[in-house]
Amino acid sequence: MAASAAGPGGSFRRDLSEWRIVLVAWRLVVLQAAHPVVAAGIAEHSTYRGHPWRRIEHTMASGRRLFQADEEQLWREVQRLDRAHRRIRGTAEDGRGYDAHDPAARAWVLLTLFESVVAMRELSGEPYPAEELEASYREFAGIAAVFGLSSAELPATAAELRARLRRTVLDELEFTDTTRHLLFDVLREAPCPRRLRLLGPVGWRVLSAVVARLVADLTVADLPAVFRERFGLVPTRRGRLLSLLLHRGGRAVVTRLPDRHRYRAPGVRSSDRPRRPPRQDTRPPRLDRFFREVLDQTGDGHLTAHDFRAMAHNVCWQLELSEEGEARVYDAFEHWWEELRAGMDADGDGRVTRAEYIAATLAGCDRDPAYLERGLLPALRAVFAAADADGDGLLDFAEYRVLFDGRRVHPAELSYGFRQLDTDGDGVITAAEFLRGFVDYFTARAPSAPGTQLLGRA
Repeated sequence: MAASAAGPGGSFRRDLSEWRIVLVAWRLVVLQAAHPVVAAGIAEHSTYRGHPWRRIEHTMASGRRLFQADEEQLWREVQRLDRAHRRIRGTAEDGRGYDAHDPAARAWVLLTLFESVVAMRELSGEPYPAEELEASYREFAGIAAVFGLSSAELPATAAELRARLRRTVLDELEFTDTTRHLLFDVLREAPCPRRLRLLGPVGWRVLSAVVARLVADLTVADLPAVFRERFGLVPTRRGRLLSLLLHRGGRAVVTRLPDRHRYRAPGVRSSDRPRRPPRQDTRPPRLDRFFREVLDQTGDGHLTAHDFRAMAHNVCWQLELSEEGEARVYDAFEHWWEELRAGMDADGDGRVTRAEYIAATLAGCDRDPAYLERGLLPALRAVFAAADADGDGLLDFAEYRVLFDGRRVHPAELSYGFRQLDTDGDGVITAAEFLRGFVDYFTARAPSAPGTQLLGRA
């Protein structure tokens, strides 16, 4: 079952690994989100509003692990997805129940991935020949079968797939507020990626508005005609021209590149130059950053129980835990939220604002040396225990890298963060060093304490 992404494997896996796939990535997200079960799960459980770049990266990384890895990694990824989706269920605002394990919804998510690869080829002027299309679909279906979907959920042939997609669009999909927001607004409202932060707030607002408009135009132009007709989406002349230029031009350029540049590999980020440290109490800006980048998973400016469940989900997503291990992480984060809510939610509305969080945390740390022990530190102990894969009571660099998802962090920053915690320089982090770093982050007034730059050299 294993095949090299760029090697002599089947056409589907080869084409999925090409960089050109990013041109249809947003189209894929919109198609998937139009399924009512997926839309409800996104609205109630996803952090895409506050962290769209991370959600896209998780989706792409999961696709690589499913369709470009060996059999062992494939099964591990299926199990990871099963654990992650087990808690995504409930009742939507319209009263309909939803469950991420719904067979029809799972089939739709998988089938749209294959359809997007086919669309990438067609939009670039290089559609699959009939025999190659069927061979690619057989390759895809063989991998998708590990999800345990019945033959009724997965069409037998690529020819049958086209008819299935059309019926699903006409009979099941809905253009919900979540779908509309993903298509037109989320990129405009998205936080600035770290690699572009030199643009500043004004520069990013201008750039994000332009990018959001162009991506929306491109996506509408690229969506299946039956989808556009069903929901009254009219492609603009600019969108059609952009689609032609990007897809045809992308094919002309990318297919001439050597394999090491043509196919996706972990990116490299340029390191950031540290700024001159301020002389005043540095805790308020650090806590503000912790609120924005770590706690406020939904990006709505408030903390709720959902944010803490999302944090637990993201910790478990990186690690391969047993059901009991995941339960311990979720319980620790729930306890952390209850402690914060009890001390900070003055009006009892179930939410904590950024100002309330910063003020209460500063006051608590100044007033009570054991303040962090009642919420943050128990959660961190659960995280440390979960990341300690070999159970030796230490985190080596490999375990640290998995915990903090090293693919999304420049190696220099990752190594720097590890050295910040490894205070004795012995190459491993003890539980005491791990906790001490976070205590420094929350309590040290000067920026020179080891843990003050845990989130990077801002």
